[in-house]
Amino acid sequence: MSQETLESVKRLMAAVHRREVDAFAELSTPDLEWFPVFAARVEGDPYIGREGIATFLREVDETWEEFRPLPEEYRDLGERILALGRLITRGRGSGVPVESPWGAVYDLREGKVSRIRTFLDHAEALRAAGLER
Repeated sequence: MSQETLESVKRLMAAVHRREVDAFAELSTPDLEWFPVFAARVEGDPYIGREGIATFLREVDETWEEFRPLPEEYRDLGERILALGRLITRGRGSGVPVESPWGAVYDLREGKVSRIRTFLDHAEALRAAGLER
């Protein structure tokens, strides 16, 4: 993993926090497949491309008062980056805060993110990345 690639993933996460669709889209491939943990649990279908990014971020804002994935550790896996950290959320209707383990696997193609899979369990994220620990 080049430092540039890692910085791209960090900028992508910053775009998620700011809900900046264009900045996110610039750092990902046009055919990006995004499997957010909550959406994957309900529907199973990925969000695809720029339209999918916009849809997911809009749904996040409709559902959550606060939604912040916080990567704390990154691992170089060649054409893949594993991020482990925590997810901070607060329900829009309930106002109840929740903190959970969080992990993401970012697949890369030509220096851009082509697929993102997120998890609420570090062990599950490690398995998805092909690692034990």
